[in-house]
Amino acid sequence: MPRDTPMRGDARQRIEDAAVSLFAERPFHQVGLDAIASRARASLQTVYRYYGGKEAILNACLHRWARELSVRMADHLQGIENYKDRLRKVFWVVLDYFDRNPDVARMIQHTISAEPVQRDVTDEQRMLTEVFLRVLREGREQGVLTSEISEKHLLDYFYGVLMRLVQMHIARGETEPLAAQTPELFAVLWRALAAPGSA
Repeated sequence: MPRDTPMRGDARQRIEDAAVSLFAERPFHQVGLDAIASRARASLQTVYRYYGGKEAILNACLHRWARELSVRMADHLQGIENYKDRLRKVFWVVLDYFDRNPDVARMIQHTISAEPVQRDVTDEQRMLTEVFLRVLREGREQGVLTSEISEKHLLDYFYGVLMRLVQMHIARGETEPLAAQTPELFAVLWRALAAPGSA
């Protein structure tokens, strides 16, 4: 866990930005604290003093992206009444976020199976999942989304499609933003999730 000692925001930003870029380049176990310190233009002692280890730095980076995405999601959903439009907006916000932050997507890809991440479920991660679940729950309550599978499986489908799209977009080196392809991509997912007669 990060230490209690206060740390200047710009130093924290530099260290976490450096960590994201390194975790984006290679697997978690291949990134050392010395490399993070060097890229952040900080001493190893400073990095260790404020974070204690690379697991804490990784968790701080994951907390930050989950928080940023949660805030953007909440902002973009305000004022949208039509359910399908709300779900499409959630889909677009996620794609747009990773279009703008490809290193975060690469970091998640390289570290998501790391054992420290799996046991550290943060408030930010819970909040992001709850935003998704709330939108899916609304759809079930309105009879717009299929009731053939549970909400958690609807969430798995939704997350799974989004993460696969982002992952392969990066792997293929595609340049057209995924968010620009939202109408076509979402239309296919909507047909899979919608209740009969809603598609």
